[in-house]
Amino acid sequence: MSRSNGSTLSFPAALLIALGLAAGGWLAAQGLAKFRTADRYVTVKGLAERHVEADLVVWPLPHAVVGNDLAQVQAALDANTAAIRRFFTDAGFGEEEIVVSPPRLEDRAAYAWGEQQPRERYRYSNTVTLRTARVGEALGALRRTGELVASGVLLAEGGFPQFEYTRLNDIKPALIAEATANARASAEQFAQDAKAKVGGIRSANQGQIDISDRDQGSPQVKKIRVVTTVEYFLVD
Repeated sequence: MSRSNGSTLSFPAALLIALGLAAGGWLAAQGLAKFRTADRYVTVKGLAERHVEADLVVWPLPHAVVGNDLAQVQAALDANTAAIRRFFTDAGFGEEEIVVSPPRLEDRAAYAWGEQQPRERYRYSNTVTLRTARVGEALGALRRTGELVASGVLLAEGGFPQFEYTRLNDIKPALIAEATANARASAEQFAQDAKAKVGGIRSANQGQIDISDRDQGSPQVKKIRVVTTVEYFLVD
């Protein structure tokens, strides 16, 4: 009768080991399947836009006078400043809506050398700024700025009104909600094509809120644009 080798496993022990290996392989496969399912996601963007009317106008009117007599230059600047203030008040704006900056005096002869002396030694300037919530009235006044030039006021560069929208927080939640809903609609379309379903949110980024003019011809109408980026899990 032959004797069994000491390294030979009994049938029950071998069976237990085989079952253990099979169970371990099944668990590993299940874990891998769950990992792959969790790793499936889609990245989509949602856009929402809205056109709104500006509710604030900041309109600076810089102007300057030149000459060789300092007293005359100062008197001319004061007269032009008064003319611009009168232009705004005649348009219906109050004194509290008008701000006059401190004047700036340039002695251009101080920077000239030799015979290259300027024809007018002094340049005196300041800026009269209108700040108002009455956008319509400001647009009406803007169409009549030629009256100032015709009266002898020398307007400098930069005299364009800036139209602003200050109530962004009032519409921001609705815009973000709309952009997010559009992002989910895109994700659902993608999931349908992939024969899957949209799960929970993996990550979300609101992105930037952009405010721009609707077009060059109507800077008082603002276009507010919100883009959200959302990652959704895909499930079977």
